[in-house]
Amino acid sequence: MALMYSRLIRYSSSCIKQGFKYCQQTPITQHARAFTIGGTDLTKLAPGVREHIDKYTKICQPANVHVCDGSEAERSAIINMLVNDGVLRPIPKYPKSYLCLTDPADVARVESKTLISTPNKRDTIPIPKEGVKGTVGYWLGPDDLQNALNDRFPGCMKGRTMYAIPFSMGPVGSPLSKIGIELTDSPYVVSNMYIMTRVGKPVLDALGDGKFVKCVHSIGQPLPMAKPAVNGWPCNPEKVMIAHIPANDEICSFGSGYGGNSLLGKKCFALRLGSIIAKKEGWLAEHMLILGITNPKGVKKYVAAAFPSACGKTNLAMMTPSLPGYKIECVGDDIAWMRFDEQGVLRAINPEFGFFGVAPGTNHKSNPNAMLTVKEGNTIFTNVAQTSDGGLFWEGLEKEVDLDKVSVTSWKGKPWKKGDKEPSSHPNSRFCTPAGQCPVIDPAWEDSRGVPIEAIIFGGRRPEGVPLVYEAFDWAHGVLIGGAMKSEATFAAEHTVGGKDRKQVMHDPFAMRPFFGYNFGHYMQHWLSMQEKPNYKLPKIFHVNWFRRDTAGNFIWPGFGENSRVLDWIFRRVNGEDCAVTSPIGYLPKDGSVNTSGLGSVDMNELFRLPKQFWQEEVKEIENYFDEQVNQDLPKGVHDQLKKLEERVNQMK
Repeated sequence: MALMYSRLIRYSSSCIKQGFKYCQQTPITQHARAFTIGGTDLTKLAPGVREHIDKYTKICQPANVHVCDGSEAERSAIINMLVNDGVLRPIPKYPKSYLCLTDPADVARVESKTLISTPNKRDTIPIPKEGVKGTVGYWLGPDDLQNALNDRFPGCMKGRTMYAIPFSMGPVGSPLSKIGIELTDSPYVVSNMYIMTRVGKPVLDALGDGKFVKCVHSIGQPLPMAKPAVNGWPCNPEKVMIAHIPANDEICSFGSGYGGNSLLGKKCFALRLGSIIAKKEGWLAEHMLILGITNPKGVKKYVAAAFPSACGKTNLAMMTPSLPGYKIECVGDDIAWMRFDEQGVLRAINPEFGFFGVAPGTNHKSNPNAMLTVKEGNTIFTNVAQTSDGGLFWEGLEKEVDLDKVSVTSWKGKPWKKGDKEPSSHPNSRFCTPAGQCPVIDPAWEDSRGVPIEAIIFGGRRPEGVPLVYEAFDWAHGVLIGGAMKSEATFAAEHTVGGKDRKQVMHDPFAMRPFFGYNFGHYMQHWLSMQEKPNYKLPKIFHVNWFRRDTAGNFIWPGFGENSRVLDWIFRRVNGEDCAVTSPIGYLPKDGSVNTSGLGSVDMNELFRLPKQFWQEEVKEIENYFDEQVNQDLPKGVHDQLKKLEERVNQMK
């Protein structure tokens, strides 16, 4: 196939030092093939990669094309270009770190404009009960999708450089890893993908002529722009669309340059398309952290855990345990790809290479290891506030930044002081930082075999009724627990009811509600199918709740490092220790079996009290949710488990 690039751009060492926008451009004919990438001729790329680049070069019509080689010189050149253009601002107090301020219209994932396109709607989402709006995914038919793509992508990169980013989700060459090629006209995306994934020539070498996920992203603002970009951040909020096309292993994102909308390896590939691929191939792609816990005897176990937003997932992944002799090490804080090996052991990798964490609320008390990670440098912060002494500020750092001695400029570029109505930093402001810098990164975090998972934990923010920890009776019961997960909405979502401090408890099954790549009912059936494999050593499943409140509205459990006490109990249960009693909802800790030595005054009885009326209402609400949202696609195994739970709850005294 002829490669129809409008221009050839050759990169010498002097070009790299200056930044790409200063490189010499040489026109070529539409039949030319002599395009260089890091010393490799374009014709040596695999045919599928060349075809992907060629297709979108013809559609998007960029002025230049650059295939990323993954070198440090390349990364530095892109950073320098972004600094020269005013997109990134160096942060003196953080080595090799930068601040980016976006257009206020482009600050978060846009769930309502994120969709899956399949010929059969029911493959993507359950058909809800008549008269009910579905909440577990968005679908668009192929014809409507093609019309939407035709309305957006032709000519969308005129005047800009198209960057082709070969990236590996997971260690390069691991049998658990997958490869993607993202095409983007945003150098900000390139700089973040360098942190979040493994990028460059080693990925192309590992790919060969194999299959890969085809990704294309555009900010949707060809040059010249009709009006200047806000904060130097071009975007097209009116036409944002993030589309997944499973039949083509393809992701097409338009209009937004922010986070999960543009870093297409993250939620789009790792979870939405990832879950579809996992179903086809018989494994699990999950919105889960992975941690290793070592007890005082030196015995180590690995745990995967799923939590909705603002439930302490990153804090748990990097916890500093309060229990003497225990050690927590982080494999990943957000996503787990898990596959049973030949011995039936569930092995997991973190497909990401960095952390894309929420800044507000992160501090040396809530997550000291995250703070130490970002202070190592090499971090890109987005939409946080700056301080006059060359540092940063966000909500949660009030005890660590002396606001009487420094002035603060908010993420909107305005002077800010404590007590102002608006926050200094956007509630969804982020830090993008290399995982390898984390002081508690697990030695096996890049093991190509993955780490062995012995427990799976679900959890959410539940202010009443749900105990601190309980264990599922078996795998099928655990699937019900995951499918019935609920949590208070976060402030960023602003689902408040009845006043400032009362927030709606919302369903977030498996912490995957915004990330399901296919029908939620089929997803639960896929989980259930794991118990049908005779050689699979199924992990125990647990549910935790750090957020139960007393009658005065105060948290009963102190959380943070004290959560290691719950992990200790889970550790002992995995070891087969007899430290649990049967309850209607699952196995609860025996009295005194949770180590509370040195904990202080905590009402453990209240933490584990099971109010009958609460649980009767809980069962009815879960039943109603499944009936309305999953409808005919609810697996019989989940239905049967819910009926058993209802019977046990009704027999409570």
